Amino acid sequence: MKSKTQFSINLKLILLCSFFLILLLLLVRSSLTSSQLEPPISETHLSNSTDPIREPQSTTPECSSLLLKPTCTKTPPSLANALIHYVTTNITPQQTLKEISVSARILAKKSPCNFLVFGLGHDSLMWTSLNHGGRTVFLEEDKAWIEQILERLPTLESYHVSYDTKVHQAEELMKIGMGEDCKFVSDPRLSKCQLSLKGFPSEVYDIEWDLIMVDAPTGYHDDAPGRMSAIYTAGLMARNREEGETDVFVHDVDRVVEDKFSKAFLCEGYLMEQEGRIRHFNIPSHRTRQGRPFCP
Repeated sequence: MKSKTQFSINLKLILLCSFFLILLLLLVRSSLTSSQLEPPISETHLSNSTDPIREPQSTTPECSSLLLKPTCTKTPPSLANALIHYVTTNITPQQTLKEISVSARILAKKSPCNFLVFGLGHDSLMWTSLNHGGRTVFLEEDKAWIEQILERLPTLESYHVSYDTKVHQAEELMKIGMGEDCKFVSDPRLSKCQLSLKGFPSEVYDIEWDLIMVDAPTGYHDDAPGRMSAIYTAGLMARNREEGETDVFVHDVDRVVEDKFSKAFLCEGYLMEQEGRIRHFNIPSHRTRQGRPFCP
């Protein structure tokens, strides 16, 4: 009888201990969950702290593009600068919203990427911001204009370049461009075609560009530098890449030179879209398939 009573007492003690153990585990788990959801307050956030407030270090990965992920909690510096710049100026880009949207859609897919722009202007900070995390390079023929822009926007990467052709030479250069030398795909520096631009900084030729925008040189009167060589060279760079495709955009296609030269050397067969004064071409590498014709 005594052994049965003792057994009953021991069983109750075991059950009671188990209950308290489970309760203790639940309390510990609840405490850990709360601490994860509500991290300790940093001294830099205390209202009576005498230290200067420092920006807390983010524990989330840096956003790699404007296609923001849910984990991104901080505005990229290039985007922040662009917002401030365009909010505080009444100068707007020369391209319309619909025209800008054509290239912005491609950037949204490809960024961060390598983006080469012929021309430095009021839209340059926008392109750099849309390609956050990538490399955006601007080529400009006007030294004074470069200094003026970079004084306000020093983070832009721009190089001074020269063009040796004039708008009034377009017809003659079109005939030259139809020759065999201009149909041969090679590094622009080695090309025998008179249209190929050879005086850029070496890294412009060494980088494989994912996007190229031709919005310069000036090209708006007969004695101004024309875009004939810029359009041809952009197409040659695209064809000469190791593999893949390059999206090439030409602005001001309402003008004769931009219209004819983009169709001839970027090729109507590669034309993807036209919106207003801008055309979008998608040009594949010609080095990955021997014998590919200059235009499809």
